[in-house]
Amino acid sequence: MDVVGDERAQAGPEQLPAPEALLAAPGYVARRLHHAYTAAWQRYVDPLLTGPQFAVLTAVDAYPGVEQGSLARAVALDRSTMASIVRRLEDRGLITRVTPPEDGRKRLLHLTETGSTTLQQAYDKARALDKLLMRGIERAEETALLTRLNGIAEHWESLVDD
Repeated sequence: MDVVGDERAQAGPEQLPAPEALLAAPGYVARRLHHAYTAAWQRYVDPLLTGPQFAVLTAVDAYPGVEQGSLARAVALDRSTMASIVRRLEDRGLITRVTPPEDGRKRLLHLTETGSTTLQQAYDKARALDKLLMRGIERAEETALLTRLNGIAEHWESLVDD
């Protein structure tokens, strides 16, 4: 291989633009946004606490003592994913699960002191990330965009609700 060819091989694969057909596909754009947001979350908010874990902590803070199964839909998680996330948060000492004596199947969720501190630290960083993500977008436009995106999310969710 010549020197130029060797340098190209070491530089890695060529960066190709996404095909127009993908750019016109709402699911692709949503996945692309999710991928970029997840990477930004890890860099600016917390590399260990995931967005879904943050959502669960936020919801438990808003609804202390909530039943685990009731919370899944509020944070856009299926029940099995919710159970897995709750187990990991409990293992990290961020939440407690209490079984009420009247119903051994239920698990009532509460933040621990560590969970509350972790949530507050992540919350402040998440709001700073929100500002970074929305930089250059006027407040009224941001509100309209989020309203529209939430409407789209509700519509997409309705397509798969059982």
